[in-house]
Amino acid sequence: MFFFSCLFIMIFIFLGVAFFILLERKVLGYIQFRKGPSKLGFFGLFQPFSDAISLFSSESFFIYFGNFIIYYIIPIFGLVFSCLMWLLYPMSCFFISLNLGILIFICISGLGVYFTMLAGWSSNSLYSMIGCIRAVAQSVSYEVSLFLILLCVVLLNGYLNLSYFYLFQYYSWFFFVCFPLFLIFFSCMLAETNRSPFDFAEGESELVSGFNVEYSSFSFSFIILSEYMNIMFMSFICSLIFMGGDFFNFFFFFSVLFLCFVFIWIRGTFPRYRYDKLMYLSWKSYLPVVLNYFIFFMFMKILVLSISFCNF
Repeated sequence: MFFFSCLFIMIFIFLGVAFFILLERKVLGYIQFRKGPSKLGFFGLFQPFSDAISLFSSESFFIYFGNFIIYYIIPIFGLVFSCLMWLLYPMSCFFISLNLGILIFICISGLGVYFTMLAGWSSNSLYSMIGCIRAVAQSVSYEVSLFLILLCVVLLNGYLNLSYFYLFQYYSWFFFVCFPLFLIFFSCMLAETNRSPFDFAEGESELVSGFNVEYSSFSFSFIILSEYMNIMFMSFICSLIFMGGDFFNFFFFFSVLFLCFVFIWIRGTFPRYRYDKLMYLSWKSYLPVVLNYFIFFMFMKILVLSISFCNF
């Protein structure tokens, strides 16, 4: 039953990714005063299936200068690790409610840097190499602030289990308790997933799609699937940590959908940031604020434990 439950949720995640891409194309179309996909089916609902058939049946390019094995294996591994993150979904029925869920999420998301680096290096192209260097530097820089925010939240509730966040937000969400951390966390999510305005790894004007410029057909499809699965999972984690975490409530899934919509909204609204300012924003703005919050929460935790010990 555990295997069938995992298979069931993976099928729905892939369907969610397909219709999330359709939602992005429709929203970007309306932002740019056009309709977007509207021909196939009712309001273009069959467009994701047409795109999938077109991508998987298109011709695959073969590289002559590069590491052929790594070039083809890396997109598959990236998709597998993106699927592994969804096994952290905290459900008690046929799923493992992991006691170290936050720690496993940090480990898996940290490994994503290696797939981007190897994907850009293996094709032996200058554009893809510059794109992967940018993506690795950006991900490593913003992972520090992202993981420190997670540690701040862990200090607040004292547990690494994702299913316990609902209990500690029964009366007040962490969204209201630490609102600046929520804004920094969401900005780090945009940088981690290489989305606009932090999409320097795929700068169309100078890098021609960045580290995946040499990929086509099923390999390119795997990269796109893993990217959008990471966006959906980041929205899920953000909603779980800061917006109540009641994953048995309909409003929780509405908040996840709203955060996915905000990803698209920001892409259609904001221009691309400058790369040096991106690094300054991470190391000189976000990191000092998050470290101050971390020290403050640690001091409050020690104070509460001292008061409890004295009363005992």
